[in-house]
Amino acid sequence: MHLPTALLLLLLGLIDRAAATAPKTTVVDGVAYQVVHAAPPSVRVLWQDKRGRQLRTFRSAAQYLQEEGCTTETLMNGGIFEPNGIPSGLLIQDGSELRPVNRKSGDGNFFLKPNGIFLLGTKGAAIIPTEAYPPSAMEIHYAVQSGPLLLHAGAIHPQLSKNSISRLHRNGVGVTKSGEFVLAITDPASPKLPTLHEFARLFLSLDCTDALFLDGVISQMSSGSDITKPSNSFGSIIAVTSPAQPPTPTESPETPNPGGSAIDPDRPPPVR
Repeated sequence: MHLPTALLLLLLGLIDRAAATAPKTTVVDGVAYQVVHAAPPSVRVLWQDKRGRQLRTFRSAAQYLQEEGCTTETLMNGGIFEPNGIPSGLLIQDGSELRPVNRKSGDGNFFLKPNGIFLLGTKGAAIIPTEAYPPSAMEIHYAVQSGPLLLHAGAIHPQLSKNSISRLHRNGVGVTKSGEFVLAITDPASPKLPTLHEFARLFLSLDCTDALFLDGVISQMSSGSDITKPSNSFGSIIAVTSPAQPPTPTESPETPNPGGSAIDPDRPPPVR
């Protein structure tokens, strides 16, 4: 069957984009991960819709993005949050600070100093220690705080032990030397789970200089048609998006031009 040129180009574009943003399996230190690379302009941090209602699930986040005129490529849960879905630290969405930075001390991964903040703004993507917030001369569009920092300036967090025996499901984000954004999560089919030190080594292997731990057992990543399937309930959600595609052109009956050729129409969340 002959496809109009415009339709063929659209289909090829969809295939190329899906291939570029689909999670890819990466194995480091015997642990399998699902990894997505994305350009900073395609990434958003979500918590609430325009009416101030928490999104919580991947399905709700994808529906919200569709209403905003975006196509959702990949979703992954963001930073650590409180039992009622409120982020434990800084949350900036669409340039508005919805939750303040948290500089307190406490127990648990979030408070393992230095913890950090993932930022998206006028200078691209960055991950900085909480103590370095706010950055100078940068307008922030999106941000989420979590902890601990896995990497800072290419060095692994000093309190992450090579000899740790704590192996758990984990997810996080990183920024490469070239400024590319990286999402990573342990593959459910991995033969073993990583320590935090091994998780940091994953980001080093992906050419990241900075990386931030997001969450543990509850964590999920979803892409493609799986986005509309039920997910756990989260606080913030990180989305990789693309502009919504125009309606697929329909093939029209061929109209001969003067030369005789055809003219193509242009569950409730588990406990961490």
